[in-house]
This record gives sequence, C-alpha cells and structure tokens, in this order.
Amino acid sequence: MAGIHDDTRPHPFPELHGHGLRLTSWDPDSDAHVEDWFRGLTDPDFVRWNTPLVPVETRDDARRSLRSKAAQAAKGVDLTFRVTDAADGTALGVVSLSAIDHVFRTARVGYWVLPEARGRGVATRSLTVAARWGLTELGLYRLDLGHGIGHDASCRIAERCGFRYEGTLRGAMPAPGSPEPFKDAHLHGRIASDPEPAAP
Repeated sequence: MAGIHDDTRPHPFPELHGHGLRLTSWDPDSDAHVEDWFRGLTDPDFVRWNTPLVPVETRDDARRSLRSKAAQAAKGVDLTFRVTDAADGTALGVVSLSAIDHVFRTARVGYWVLPEARGRGVATRSLTVAARWGLTELGLYRLDLGHGIGHDASCRIAERCGFRYEGTLRGAMPAPGSPEPFKDAHLHGRIASDPEPAAP
C-alpha cells in the first residue's frame, strides 16, 4: 500500500551531537537505561500529558518497552534517542522521530525530560538537533508535533524549534481515566523549506 514503509533491511541507529548533547540509542539490556526509561515514563508530569500505547508500570514493562523500541528502530520506523550530557554522559531525557514514512517523507516528533534535568533547555536543544537531522540527512520533508491543550511549555518548545502552530485537533489524544476518553491537541508542523530557527 502506498505510504507504508516496508523496507525490511536493518537500519543502523545514528548517533547525533549538538548543543552540548549526545543523542544515542537505548539499550534494553542495560539496567541503568531501563531505570531511566522507567523513571521518565512514570513521572507524574509525564503521565499528566502523555498516554503510552503500552502502559509502563514496572521495570519489567520498561525493559519490554525498550526492546520494542529497538525492534522498531531496526525497521527504520521509530527512532527514540537517549539524550545525554555530551560532557559527562548523564541521562537527561528523550527525543524521538516516530511513525516515519519514507514514501510521504513524514514523521512525528516527541520528547520528555527527566525531572532533575528540567529547566536547562534540554527539550529545546535535543529537538533542534533531531529535527535538523530528520529534515536533512534522513530526507524527511515534514515533521508533526502534537501536544495536549494546556501544555504551554510544550507549545513554547515547539515554537522555539521552528514548529509553527497549525490548529487544534479534536479528540486526537487518548485520555484514559478522564471524563472524556480523548482530549483535544494542538498541532505544530515544520517542513524542510522552513527557515532554520535561532540556535538555542
């Protein structure tokens, strides 16, 4: 079917650098990586604004989740980067390009930051690095960024990174446990011909 990326060759995971950060792959066999992944996905602020398709409630769940991410990366359809400090290797958070479609040349971006690393521009810096790579070396033309309405910090990050606000998507985000099963979201987009945003 047109638009479906069905390339079965293994895709090497890139390592990206920039703005004081190092973006690499996650290792599901590393206990330290599993712990960071678990802490990120169970952090109350993350849970408030995000709904993982597969819930992560235990460290075993976290390891299985990372194995799934590795399998998707090998297919070239989801690249979830471990964001670390370039100087000392400290884990800071995540930035991802998911739902990668090499026919339509599109992907979705996402990010989160570990609680102790917030307030340091990690999301802005990592998204700047990943978006530039996706729109140049990976050959994508459009990147979508969505976030729940009311998540003002994510709105500011999107705009700083060159993702223009394009509108509201009704009922676009799952919201289990809330009065409405789905919530509205803001859509931001960036295309390859957009001007490069100012360096963070």
